[in-house]
Amino acid sequence: MTSETRATTAPSLDEGLDLPALTSWLQSAIPGLVAPLDVALIAGGQSNLTYRVRDSVGRAWVVRRPPLGNVLESAHDVAREFRIVAALQSSAVPVPKTYGVCEDRDVIGAPFYAMEFVEGLIVRDVADAVRLVAPAARRRASDDVVDVLAAMHAVDPVAQGLGTLSRHDAYVERQLRRMHRQFEAAATRAVPTIVAAHERLSRRIPAQQRTSIVHGDYRIDNVVLRTDGTVAAVLDWELCTLGDPLADVGMTLTSWLHPGEDATHLLSGAPSQAPGFATRAAFVDRYAVRSGLDLSDLPYYVAFGCWKLACIAEGIHARYASGAMGSNRQDQAARWASKAPMPRCQPRSA
Repeated sequence: MTSETRATTAPSLDEGLDLPALTSWLQSAIPGLVAPLDVALIAGGQSNLTYRVRDSVGRAWVVRRPPLGNVLESAHDVAREFRIVAALQSSAVPVPKTYGVCEDRDVIGAPFYAMEFVEGLIVRDVADAVRLVAPAARRRASDDVVDVLAAMHAVDPVAQGLGTLSRHDAYVERQLRRMHRQFEAAATRAVPTIVAAHERLSRRIPAQQRTSIVHGDYRIDNVVLRTDGTVAAVLDWELCTLGDPLADVGMTLTSWLHPGEDATHLLSGAPSQAPGFATRAAFVDRYAVRSGLDLSDLPYYVAFGCWKLACIAEGIHARYASGAMGSNRQDQAARWASKAPMPRCQPRSA
């Protein structure tokens, strides 16, 4: 998936994988794979666990499985994620090659799938951007991130075999209901700002212009970049569904910050703060040209993205308050517990 592994607080390999059983399954799915295998955890925690698997001649693949413990299967459905990535193989969206999915829990204890390990750069924050991406490649990365997003939103879900992935209409309305229910179920304290924002957003839902594939978490650190700044692959499709493409744009813009802007509202880094990346205005202008969509309601979608981040942050706070997190993640959540509940998002053209 990437030559830059992610920091993780996930459990040991013995807890997440049955290596002999995985080796046997991979040998049947990947021609020429040579045991024994070397396995390293790339990303773990509350998201699907991601492992890099190398065989004895140095070839590499990726295995994805749900996180350990009690999880919502609908939120960590790796078979569904595999279906999406496999369906996009023939599209204009760059995705890793897939090798197979196993839904038999008796193999390693959970469903999993295997895909190509895409060599490249994962850029999580400003420090990564400065260290990994040459100044001349940062604007190229900005433009390609936009172009890939527009290409994703231009894919016909029905023609690509994804027409039954979800309902096609009322995406924002459904998301508002679902996220608000999850917030209410998890809340351990009163957060009137989130409630008030939900009510205001619910009254002003724009008309959905197109039904598109919506990634759900499209950010610079969820793509693999080549050294020239072009996008080699889009990763982390577990939140993907069908719906309003502008919801993806709004969410991406919540973390597309300018140098020096306050990033304390984010759950991730803001690589675009490194010198050389495009401004938000340039991002929006390029997407408008590439997509042909009317972006006059885009500030609504940025606000909607901020509200979703606030709901997610409250979920983290609830898990922290209950002690239902590992020690490292407990420390991370403690920092969130002291923050204002509503993210401070930047205007689109500042």
